[in-house]
Amino acid sequence: MRQSLPFQITRRRLLGFAAAGAAVSALSACASPPRVAAPVEPLVPAAPPLPEPGSYASMYGPVQDGGFDLPAIPIARMDPRYLRQLVPDPTGEMPGTLVVDTSGHFLYLVMQGGQAMRYGVGLGREGFEWSGRGVIDNKQTWPRWFPPNEMIDRQPELEPYRAQQIPGTNDWEGGMPPGPMNPLGARALYIFQNGEDTLYRLHGSPEWNSIGKSVSSGCVRLMNQDIIDLYDRVPEQTAIVVTGGVGMG
Repeated sequence: MRQSLPFQITRRRLLGFAAAGAAVSALSACASPPRVAAPVEPLVPAAPPLPEPGSYASMYGPVQDGGFDLPAIPIARMDPRYLRQLVPDPTGEMPGTLVVDTSGHFLYLVMQGGQAMRYGVGLGREGFEWSGRGVIDNKQTWPRWFPPNEMIDRQPELEPYRAQQIPGTNDWEGGMPPGPMNPLGARALYIFQNGEDTLYRLHGSPEWNSIGKSVSSGCVRLMNQDIIDLYDRVPEQTAIVVTGGVGMG
């Protein structure tokens, strides 16, 4: 059964949600500002030894969460570089910082002792990317997806998900309900810069085969099992860096 979520948001949050989706086939969503930094060659850390057999099967097995059933990830069909693993930190950032390496298709959570938890990510096509420094200003479990009106105008099949403000209130109705096939997946982390929404997100995705590729309209997609893990590790106001490459600090 689907979880019923309260549906009352401010205009500020709607503007954040309105461009918050990533691709589910044709459902690309995250509208984001132009790139502000040219990509450079990433420094990809050497792959550590793989976990003992069976551990990845547990990490990426089926999950029951929030009243939804998430299927297992077919890890045998994936490049093992993009599976969650502890690696030497290549970023030089302070512990607790998130670093998205858009060239390497990795997200790092910097940890103590010169290590980082590394996740494989899917990213946006050229022209739909953003880079810079910001903070995680908001976290949502099983978010609704609000495709922006301009996207709906281009893709009329999304019309059922157009959001409408309830007259005389700050309440909104519409959007795609949460669920395993929602483009935002099981969790979403919203990136702000200087107090403004960048319209750039870290979020789950049912499209495990898009990890390691650049096929969406800008947001950082993780497998649902990975975004659940990340969500539980980082609080709001976590610093985040989105860059075209990482190097030792």
